[in-house]
Amino acid sequence: MDGIRSEIAMMRTPDGHGRVELTTYRSPALVKPDPRAPAPNTVGLHRIMFAVDDIDDTIARLRTHGAEVLGEVANYENVYRLCHLRGPKGIIVALASQVGH
Repeated sequence: MDGIRSEIAMMRTPDGHGRVELTTYRSPALVKPDPRAPAPNTVGLHRIMFAVDDIDDTIARLRTHGAEVLGEVANYENVYRLCHLRGPKGIIVALASQVGH
């Protein structure tokens, strides 16, 4: 999506090994949910992000379970590779892997 503006809060789990990212979208305008294929800026909890070691391998494994990549794998400031996938139930899963790891 073009023109995305959002606020993101990152929380670490008490053991320090996991993190949860919460996102609220400022633009484009929010849309009403479509349970079959919600857009990333749809109101409600429908997306979760995971840090992975190998994003390409993870995508390949998830595709065998019916996941589809939304857009393309993006390189964020040459620090992270990021992508969004939609699972068979419509839930959006975001993946992030550090570049060079």
